[in-house]
Amino acid sequence: MTELPKHKQLILFDGVCNLCDASVQYIIKHDKKDMFRYTALQSEVGQEIIKKFNIDTSKTDSILLYSEDNGISYKSTAALKIASRLGFPRNIATVFLIIPTFIRNWVYDYIAKNRYKWYGKKEECMIPTQELKSKFL
Repeated sequence: MTELPKHKQLILFDGVCNLCDASVQYIIKHDKKDMFRYTALQSEVGQEIIKKFNIDTSKTDSILLYSEDNGISYKSTAALKIASRLGFPRNIATVFLIIPTFIRNWVYDYIAKNRYKWYGKKEECMIPTQELKSKFL
């Protein structure tokens, strides 16, 4: 499997989803400590992780957070863990971790199910700019 740089976490996202792309751009902009690396679920690295963790992409197909120390986080938990690393005021969102996962994921799934209808879909995965290439695996 592709080696993740030490002390980095990998965000796996739907590479053709406009909402996911905008979210990744937002994270990059606010990731002041350079904590994250990125890859599309559709990429070779994304597919390796999906196979390694036996992820059913019919149930989880929008965002995952992977780290070698903590394994994999899904859906709302992944989104809130990412927010926790983005500094104030975004890290306040972690207060939602007190809400039971099944409730958070119900909201998350509703948005994920409608994301193409609401935000659109690209024909192909995002190509990172030259200055962002080092952040993508």
